[in-house]
Amino acid sequence: MATLIETLPGVNFLETENQQMIAQMVQDFGDREIKPKMMEWDESQEFPIDLFRKMGSLGLMGVLVPEEYGGAGFGYLEYITAISEVAKIDGSIGLSVAAHNSLCTNHILQFGNEEQKRKYLPRLASAEWIGAWGLTEPNTGSDAGNMRTVAVKDGDHYVINGAKNFITHGKSGQVAVVIVRTGNVGDSHGMTAFVIEKGTPGFTSGKKENKLGMRASETAELIFTDCRIHKSQMLGKEGEGFIQAMKVLDGGRISIAALSLGIAMGAFEAALHYSKERHQFNQPISKFQGIAFKLADMATKIEAAKLLTYRAGDLKTKGLPVTKESAMAKLYASEVAVEVANEGVQIFGGYGYTKDFPAEKYYRDAKLCTIGEGTSEIQKLVISRSILK
Repeated sequence: MATLIETLPGVNFLETENQQMIAQMVQDFGDREIKPKMMEWDESQEFPIDLFRKMGSLGLMGVLVPEEYGGAGFGYLEYITAISEVAKIDGSIGLSVAAHNSLCTNHILQFGNEEQKRKYLPRLASAEWIGAWGLTEPNTGSDAGNMRTVAVKDGDHYVINGAKNFITHGKSGQVAVVIVRTGNVGDSHGMTAFVIEKGTPGFTSGKKENKLGMRASETAELIFTDCRIHKSQMLGKEGEGFIQAMKVLDGGRISIAALSLGIAMGAFEAALHYSKERHQFNQPISKFQGIAFKLADMATKIEAAKLLTYRAGDLKTKGLPVTKESAMAKLYASEVAVEVANEGVQIFGGYGYTKDFPAEKYYRDAKLCTIGEGTSEIQKLVISRSILK
């Protein structure tokens, strides 16, 4: 795909040397460490934690973390490149890299005090510790304001009871940032964020989900039973948790857009290659207009998704408002990923329905992108509210 993106106001850049370096590094690493085992991990739903430690040594688990805290110290343009290149190989590995970076790690980076940053960020950036982030609950997905996980103040501690579900790294994460209710139901200033370490009494993991796709990315419950947390584990001030979470999700949506972009690129490249190799009626199927036009549509939509995603990343790196743009990028890129993956299966024909070829995995993995970190419908709500102000 073309690397020149210079058609939108405020965006005028070529793919940088750092981006090219990251892309090549991920491709080489993926050929060596991911491709040989990714279908095995997919079948068994194994979360390959040692793989993430290796990626930590390459700087991929702390892309946005400043060097003083052990991270790579890059911006969102490099981050988008890293996530999309990983996802082009395996969406589930890309999802875990994205969740670790943009949610748990980034929440501490944005809202932790100096002591918290120095304690947690080096361990997260190296992947010595894998991070989880808990907002969703069994009965409150998009309706986070009605969360039922409650923290009651008791002297210098808070006692937490409740559960979070659909949490990436819910079992294997050594540390979790969790948003819980400390005030009234429905009050956007009635929620607070805490960073909680695995092994804390009363903090356990529950059911691991058996999923359609993204199967090597662990998804599980977090359960809190009279879990006592010292006030020093609070991120920011009491009552700021929901506001913090919404700001974290601005960056998280860029992550999912990048994830979607990578899956779409992977599905497209697989279909393009197959269309040139597969012969019917004594010619490659790419010679037939029905296939060639599919490929043209796929390539065009991927390029549009790329523009939206890098536009949002550029704004985020510059510290400018990005809520609308990140929602647009996430909405469009995720829907394109599903569409491209679907067309990829169609181009592969019967072989696309088998696990001997990559099309079916891109197809299964893509769908989560339209659901996680805010459904497509929620993105439309965010966008419409922004443009109707």
